[in-house]
Amino acid sequence: MSETRKPWHGVIVATSLPFHDDLTVDFGAYGESVARLAAEGMHGVAPNGSLGEYQTLTDEERDRVVETAVAHAPEGFTVMPGVGAYGAVEARRHALFARDAGCQAVMCLPPNAYRADDRAVLEHFAAVASAGLPVTAYNNPIDTKVDLRPELLAKLYAEGFVVGVKEFSGDVRRCYAISELAPGLDLMIGTDDTVLEVGLAGAKGWVAGYAQVFPRDCLALYEASVRGDLETALPLYRRLHPVLRWDSRTEFVQAIKIGQEMTGRRGGVCRPPRTPLGLETEAIVRAATQALVDAGVS
Repeated sequence: MSETRKPWHGVIVATSLPFHDDLTVDFGAYGESVARLAAEGMHGVAPNGSLGEYQTLTDEERDRVVETAVAHAPEGFTVMPGVGAYGAVEARRHALFARDAGCQAVMCLPPNAYRADDRAVLEHFAAVASAGLPVTAYNNPIDTKVDLRPELLAKLYAEGFVVGVKEFSGDVRRCYAISELAPGLDLMIGTDDTVLEVGLAGAKGWVAGYAQVFPRDCLALYEASVRGDLETALPLYRRLHPVLRWDSRTEFVQAIKIGQEMTGRRGGVCRPPRTPLGLETEAIVRAATQALVDAGVS
């Protein structure tokens, strides 16, 4: 791993969180997952994101997830927790905890579930940035009521509030507008099913979901995409896309956890409101995953 790599560069895995059958957090299994991802060549983890079901966790659980990730992260391995919250007071609180726990950066959504205007968004990110860690913005207009448009991201970057953006809108055209309006803002792949397109557009990192199911091939896909090696990237992308596209669907947490279980990793159940997949949907996920396993994808 390059010594000059910024903490939010490379493949940062948005980790799922294993629960016991009684829905308490299995911190032991989570720590093992973090250590395994480091051993498999990933560059870091992003706990307490959407994949980590952060909205179902108490503050105490979120804190312990961060502590567990840090405790199992080798030197040079990034821990970049999500600090998503309804408002700036809560988000800044999570950022301060991450700083004191030894994290290298945080990933921040705009205010959750409130249709904040640009002024409110700027104030939100200013509060989180005041905690002192580098902040990567997380643009997820699908799940929040706020769209971090390229023009708004440029304002956040100009004010020094963010260093990068996880772009989850799925609109690859935005990548070019972002690079034009804020050339120094690091673009991060936010949806697994746009790895190639956003990689070619100049991404510096990938906040990845399926990299915890097929780490070796996801890493190879990312590296080929960002260096523009289509001869390597395109066949891999076509092969992986039947599972990667689940990352952009409502059932992405359940699908990825099934993939983890099918590849010898700890996935487990989800907390409400996420319920087990319906039989037909689960069969589709399992078939796509098994086809890759049978083909030697790892």
